[in-house]
This record gives sequence, structure tokens and C-alpha cells, in this order.
Amino acid sequence: MSTQPLLEKLQLGDLELKNRIVMAPMTRNRADNPGNIPTEIQATYYSQRASAGLLITEGSQVSKIAVGYINTPGIYSQEQVEGWKKTTEAVHEKGGVIFIQLWHVGRMSHPDFHNGNLPLSASAINPHSKSYTPEGFKETVTPKAMTLEEIKQTVLDFKNAAKNAMEAGFDGVEIHSSNGYLFHQFFNGTSNVRTDQYGGTIENKARILFEVIDAIKEVMPKNRIGLRLNPSLNGVFGMTMDEETIPTFDYIINKLNEYDLAYLHLSEPFTDVSAIPYAEKEIAKRYRPIYKGTIIINSAFDQAKGNQVIKDGFADAVAFGKPFISNPDLVERFENHDPLAEYDTATFYTPGEKGYTDYPSYQEQEHV
Repeated sequence: MSTQPLLEKLQLGDLELKNRIVMAPMTRNRADNPGNIPTEIQATYYSQRASAGLLITEGSQVSKIAVGYINTPGIYSQEQVEGWKKTTEAVHEKGGVIFIQLWHVGRMSHPDFHNGNLPLSASAINPHSKSYTPEGFKETVTPKAMTLEEIKQTVLDFKNAAKNAMEAGFDGVEIHSSNGYLFHQFFNGTSNVRTDQYGGTIENKARILFEVIDAIKEVMPKNRIGLRLNPSLNGVFGMTMDEETIPTFDYIINKLNEYDLAYLHLSEPFTDVSAIPYAEKEIAKRYRPIYKGTIIINSAFDQAKGNQVIKDGFADAVAFGKPFISNPDLVERFENHDPLAEYDTATFYTPGEKGYTDYPSYQEQEHV
């Protein structure tokens, strides 16, 4: 197409994005220090990619109990707030917009992270997956079902993390309610068998999410809050779809219309769900007529597909993940139709600059 919808401006609440290309949140494991504090290396990495309309950081744990992977940054301590300020300042200097993804992994953790204590989840059901611990990958364990007090504390942890994010200079936050982590564990009937006000009915299973949104909007504007959902996740992190899965997401997304959020960030299925009768195979098409606000769509899009999904009206912006790892100038490459650099999967989760901040732009590459 002669004009690229991806390169058009987008109004996101009270923010104007210079294009509709979003850098998706991606775990990169570079906060390799005792306090899981972001440092100059994160500032360099994100500012290199500041030509994106919106940057969404890697998932950042809202408390010590929320962690499930080594060397991932947090947003619960003052030291982490000060560390993140370096990133937000560097991105803003380049005219970028950056949201932080607020994260609680729930049962996708290991007692090694918690002084031998069990990780928390909606119910005591082992996902039979693996956790990336300081001693390498280990089998997950049966988590502890959260008490009402622990749920209440988690809501406060998200509220505090959002407050910290504002202090750190972020333009907004994205609540990670996706991909088999804590909120998703509450939504799904195969991981939530509670019989109290957080289980049983669809409304109960979604309750914790709306309590978190209500808490966060006390400390920041609603139109600076984004939310990520993956309705047809199946076979990942122990998540299995059932007949109530899609109706649960229908309920959640309908109810989100009552909030003036920045955006809804949706993922197309990560795996082939064509054989599952109650799975939704085309997420953007299903939820565009339902959700009245801004939709960002994600999962395996390239330039052509990204332009097409916006042109067809099924999404307002597209989030790109792996292409941004090896192409800090992804926006400019799309503008000029330059070839993309290949990424090195061996350095996705390893500490240091290699495979993180050392990918050249196309211009730099051509002048070597």
C-alpha cells in the first residue's frame, strides 16, 4: 500500500503517538543485581527504540512475592524507582512515550525466589511448567491458594507500583493480566477452583482485575492505564481453555468499556487452537466490535500484516516484539522498506550488552 497505516499518528488518551508501531513488552533479564534495579543499560536499550509510537517495558514485578524469573526488574522499591528514572528520562529526551508493564507471575515461580515459601496463585494447582531460577530451570511446584488478605495486599501492591511508576516518570502503566500469570490464573477455570467471591462465577473470577484497576486509578489518570489480555492462550504455562474461557473474556472486555483506559492490548493465539471448539481463532476480529476504546494487537505480525490489520479496522496499533530486539530502528526500516536484521535467540535472556544494546541501526550497518 502506498501509505502505511502503521506510520499514522494515534491519539492515546491525552497522549499523541507519532506512529502506531508499539514495542511489545519482552522479558530480557538484564537487571542482574541484588535489588533487581534497572540501570544505564536499560536506559540505553529503550532510548535506542524511542522512535516507536509507544514503548512498553518488560514485565516488572510489583512486589518481592511477584517475581518468577531471574534478573527481572521491579517497581516496588525506591532504588528501582530511581533506576527507572534513567530510562524514562533517556526515552523522553528522544521524544518517546513509555509505559511500564506491571507484573505478578503468581504460580509461575519457585520457592527458591521466596526463601523456601510457596508462590501464590488463585488455587493450589501446579501448572507443571518450569521456572527460570538462579540455579537454572526448575519444575514448578503446587502453589499456595491466596487468602483474602493476600489478595487485598496484592491489590495494594499494584496500586503502589503504579504510584512508583508515576514517580519514575513513566507516561503510563500496562497491567499484565495475560499469558498465564496471576490474573489469568484467576480467570481460568482450570487454575481457579475457589468457592469464595474470587471463584465460581465469571464475575467472581474477574473480580481481582477490576479491584486492581479501581485501586490504580486512585493514583493516576485512567487514560494512562493499559491492559493486556490473551483470551485464546492454551497449552502454555499450564493454561487450558474450557467452555467458560471465551465467555469470561467477553465479560471482562465488555466491562472494560465502563473505564476510559488508554488501550486494550490483545494477543492472537500463541499456539494452534483450530482443534479446540470453544477457542477464538481471530481475537482482533472478535473484540473490535465489542471494545469501544483503542486496541493494540500483538503476536507474529510483520510490516504487511500490521498495516493490513489497521487498514481493515480490527486494531488501532500493532505491537512488535522480536523484530524490535534486533532492529532498534524498526520504525525507520518500515518507513524506508529496508531489510530487517536477524535476532540472536541465544542472547534473549543473558546479562550484558551482547544481543541487547549492540544491534546497529540500518544506517550504522551500511556505514560500517
